[in-house]
Amino acid sequence: MSASAIPNRWGLLLGAVLLYLLLISPNHPHAVNWAALTMVPLELPLILLILVLLPARAFISQVFRAALVVVLITVASLKTADLLMRLALDLNFNPVTDWNLVWAGWLTLAATIGKPLALAGVAAALLGLGMLAWLLWHTTGLWLALEPGRGISRLAWVAVFGVGLLATADYGHMTGRWQLASKLPGDTFTARTAVRYVTDSVNTMQGLREFRQIAAQDVTDQGPGLLARLKGHDVLILFIESYGRSSFENPLYIDTHVQTLKTAQSRLEQKGLAMRSGWLTAPTVGGQSWLAHSSVASGLWVSDQGRYRAMLRSGRSTLFHDARAAGFRAVALMPALRMVWPDGEYFGFDVIYQSGDLGYKGDAFNWILVPDQFALAALDRLERDQASTDLFVQAALSSSHAPFVPVPDLLDWDALGDGTVFNEFAQSGDSPQVVWADANRVREQFRLAVDYSLETVFDYIARHADRNQLVIVLGDHEPARFISGVDGFDVAIHVVGPPELIAEINTWQFTPGLVPSPTLAPWRMNEFRQRFVDAFSDPLP
Repeated sequence: MSASAIPNRWGLLLGAVLLYLLLISPNHPHAVNWAALTMVPLELPLILLILVLLPARAFISQVFRAALVVVLITVASLKTADLLMRLALDLNFNPVTDWNLVWAGWLTLAATIGKPLALAGVAAALLGLGMLAWLLWHTTGLWLALEPGRGISRLAWVAVFGVGLLATADYGHMTGRWQLASKLPGDTFTARTAVRYVTDSVNTMQGLREFRQIAAQDVTDQGPGLLARLKGHDVLILFIESYGRSSFENPLYIDTHVQTLKTAQSRLEQKGLAMRSGWLTAPTVGGQSWLAHSSVASGLWVSDQGRYRAMLRSGRSTLFHDARAAGFRAVALMPALRMVWPDGEYFGFDVIYQSGDLGYKGDAFNWILVPDQFALAALDRLERDQASTDLFVQAALSSSHAPFVPVPDLLDWDALGDGTVFNEFAQSGDSPQVVWADANRVREQFRLAVDYSLETVFDYIARHADRNQLVIVLGDHEPARFISGVDGFDVAIHVVGPPELIAEINTWQFTPGLVPSPTLAPWRMNEFRQRFVDAFSDPLP
């Protein structure tokens, strides 16, 4: 190969370096370390050798080059999505079901660091991706333009065969198709990851077809005895955002949250109420609360957006259809919603109260539009103080949602007015941008936010202790792993009500009180609906 055959030595080097960095780029937070630079991607020599061996001006060569750039940019983008999903939700990004999270991620980012900075970040990311694609196209063209002599071509074909054999051996070893005596000096990480994206997509589409068939099969009809043992009572299902097992296992949170629960338990016992507590396994972590809400309501394991959409199209009834069939008025309290919620029609609610319906005139707490205390007070004002029938309520409370700042105090319930009394709290403290620059401060704010929600919810229950009510308090999911500090997907569930109603769930074997036993086996969230209906319905003849 003559010197004149090398159009641009620095361009060739840049192309090789870019390919190397793309091929070793991680898709998991634990892999973001200097050790990643020691990886030897076997795809790199294969790509470069093929580019060199292809005829520079042939149409097939340009097709290969274009496909190579598209595939590399796509896989790099999906790796980045994986990395972000792992940080936020401890899940891999699914190319079929998770595109809706792009918008959710934008809303969270804008609320956390501010819209101008978020826009600048997104613009910079898109510009960087475009420049990367252009550089790849240009530098792969330089490699394609090389014209090796016949002798070098023969050696290159031998090298392609040898490296291809190594890559095949490593791929099969790392995917469990066969077992080598030891790991080879090289890796096919990006190839394996790209194949996983394809197989995950195919498997997801197949799984969704199966899920649609399951969703179309409704639960057993309990007949006229449906939820008959709850007649004359209001039923409240209160979701506390980001409340999970970490409140009972992470030393940063245990003292605060468990003490709040013990104090509430003592107070409720004095008012004659009984309590049982257990664990539910949520289908998500770090976000996507609607998957948890849907699993509880439908009795289906709604673990991703594809399943959620399939559930909505299935026509399957929910726990709230059961409640309406039993004579209850089904109410949704959704203080985090600011726009029309078309999905709400599926769940069978008689009425859905969003943030704009609650009468809150105070300032927003960043992402949180309405503090939990005001939302619950609005439920009383709009429904409980004037209901002519028993209520069956789902409330998705939001004060313990990220960014966890600022956190209000629990106020006198009779002094909330139009909510402007909360302004002094909404305008206090550091901004999310300042707090989220320090992981320890984020954890501290999470501790305070969850404690506020727990204190508010159980104070509300105590306030209505003389009313006929059964209250289910549960978390929707754990926060992001760097906040929770625990593995797993378990959340706490508490059932509070008159002793005669609580006796109906003795077969659940929940722990007495508000602190569930750590050894108690959890249920998956989708099991709740049928167990609840069975416990509080009269048996069929």
